[in-house]
Amino acid sequence: MTSELVTARHLCRKAMIYIRQSTPNQVVTNQESLRLQYALRQRASDLGWEEANIEVIDVDLGLSGSTLSHREGFKDVIARVTLGEVGIILSYEVTRLARNCTDWYPLLDLCGFRQCLIGDRDGIYDPGSANGRLLLGLKGTISEVELHTLRGRLTAGLLNKAKRGELALLLPAGFERDANGIVHKDPNQEVQDRVSLIFTTFLDLGSVGKVMRRFRDHALTLPRRDRFGDVVWRAPTAGMLTAILKNPAYAGAFVYGRTRSCHSTYANGKLITERCPMSEWKIVVKDRYPVYLDWDGFEKVQAMLRDNHAEYQRNRTRGVPREGAAVLQGIVWCGQCGHKMAVQYKNANSYVCNYLLRSQGGSLCQHLPADLIDARVVEIFLASIGPAELENWARAKDARQQTRDAANRAEAQQVERLRYQALLAERQYNRVDPDNRLIAAELERRWEAALRELRQAEDSLARRQADACKPEALSDEEQNDFLALGAQLPEIWQRPQVNRESKKAMLRSLIDKVILQRVTRDRITIRVVWRGGEVSQLEVEPRVHAVSALSRGAEMQARLLELARQGIDDATIAAILTQEGHHSPRCSHVPASTVRVIRQRHRVLHDARSMRARHISGCLTIADVAQCLQVSTSWVKRRIHSGVIKVERDPHDKRFLFPDTAESIAALQELKSGVRDHLVIAPRANR
Repeated sequence: MTSELVTARHLCRKAMIYIRQSTPNQVVTNQESLRLQYALRQRASDLGWEEANIEVIDVDLGLSGSTLSHREGFKDVIARVTLGEVGIILSYEVTRLARNCTDWYPLLDLCGFRQCLIGDRDGIYDPGSANGRLLLGLKGTISEVELHTLRGRLTAGLLNKAKRGELALLLPAGFERDANGIVHKDPNQEVQDRVSLIFTTFLDLGSVGKVMRRFRDHALTLPRRDRFGDVVWRAPTAGMLTAILKNPAYAGAFVYGRTRSCHSTYANGKLITERCPMSEWKIVVKDRYPVYLDWDGFEKVQAMLRDNHAEYQRNRTRGVPREGAAVLQGIVWCGQCGHKMAVQYKNANSYVCNYLLRSQGGSLCQHLPADLIDARVVEIFLASIGPAELENWARAKDARQQTRDAANRAEAQQVERLRYQALLAERQYNRVDPDNRLIAAELERRWEAALRELRQAEDSLARRQADACKPEALSDEEQNDFLALGAQLPEIWQRPQVNRESKKAMLRSLIDKVILQRVTRDRITIRVVWRGGEVSQLEVEPRVHAVSALSRGAEMQARLLELARQGIDDATIAAILTQEGHHSPRCSHVPASTVRVIRQRHRVLHDARSMRARHISGCLTIADVAQCLQVSTSWVKRRIHSGVIKVERDPHDKRFLFPDTAESIAALQELKSGVRDHLVIAPRANR
């Protein structure tokens, strides 16, 4: 078979035969299609190419033609055409070359420019001619539409099967599918109990990290499926536990569409996928599998996982309670801008709303003292708790005992499995020919490793059983003490044995969120939103640094001066102001010292000491001496206190007085200039 389009110009170049199958499964099963593609070598010979100039490109076997980036064989063909080395590209059909027009039309332009022919089972085409480009363009468009049609047809069938819950997805560890397609729990009782233990332990502890540490402390492993679908036992990690806790199959639900593809791709061209929230799952068919946890419990687990995620600004969740001094960590919101507040432990414990500062470059929204707010919220929390109910305690005790028994049962099952593996390794070793040293040595090593694992598991179980203490029933007296526990909660809260994580967990059991807003500089409103939806309004008054910062500061000063002008002493004024609801900037009451400072600042002086004469005839005060010597008063006071100037305080005036004479002033001048190293001033009565 020849073609008039094939010329000597083409025959002196290479004939490239491009072979591709879309998937590895097609490479294995569709052997006839593969033979037809390799038979194109004979087609090239019939067209006139010599055997030495025929080259087969089959490195793209098992790769999809939807993209170009991962097909090295197709890239090689384009490079060889660009260099002018190819006279014809042969493919069984054009869909083998490309499945999208983005890759197809540049190839046509390049072949037309380099005078390279394209051939398939229907004929030979010249991309440089109008008819050839028209036919090849139609074939490329049809191949792209065909790909979408096939994909749409397959997807529609898949979705229809998924809506009935009959789509055979890969089952997680703990499930098995029989020959009829019916899903059952794994017949291995240890696998069932281990999966159930994961959910009960998480509901008890409330954190994936705590569950992982509990399993590691008990040396418990997790059942997982390997790449061949077999169940293997692995050391627990946070990722494994999270995958099990988030899998709806354990709640008996068939779910399709838990992930979605993003617009971005990996380097190999594969689309990046991300998980969808539960509300966006495409298909959910409940009660399709045996359950390890009911659906309500599964939703509770998902809510706890979301709540534990501590990306406050994006997810607006509370996060896991941590070992920090601020007990409201994760549940504090700003009443001014509505964003979640962060905790700051610099200098002093504080709640800070810096969202606008970080995101928009604005100013700091609120910066509030944490200790004062925490104390007030804890106070109302303890007041809201009535006497504990013995029934609730018994229920909690039973739940803890069930979790403890499940953990012990899991350890016993693990020991039983390891004992079987050790016996199996022993039987394999006993059956081997002793002269076959290579196999015998390997089987002996496996037997020793199995015995070592068994011994470690048995020792761990023995220690756990020895340390376990069974809870005893409460006597009548203990029950009465327990019922009176509510009044003792404030004292229990202060005990050092109660760590901060436990305190935060207790607060979160009743409190959903706390909203803070500074109304004035000395007043902060606290709105506590309880779990049931009730709201409590509180107020705290933080310490400020001046009377002017108090909301009633001006009123208090006016009242104070009014009482002082009536001749009432400072202590009585302080008591009257405290009784009227006033307080100082740093105290919850008004001390007499605050009254004295404010009164003296406004020159309201009425006691004997304050009314003393500011100048005494024949005497100089410290201020007068400092003025005469042109020094500061502190210069004179330092020398009096150090003993350089020996002068006694006047018994009547209660001040240091110097004689107002020329000799005294001259002596002070000599002390200042350094001629004297000390000076003695006689008492006023001896002058």
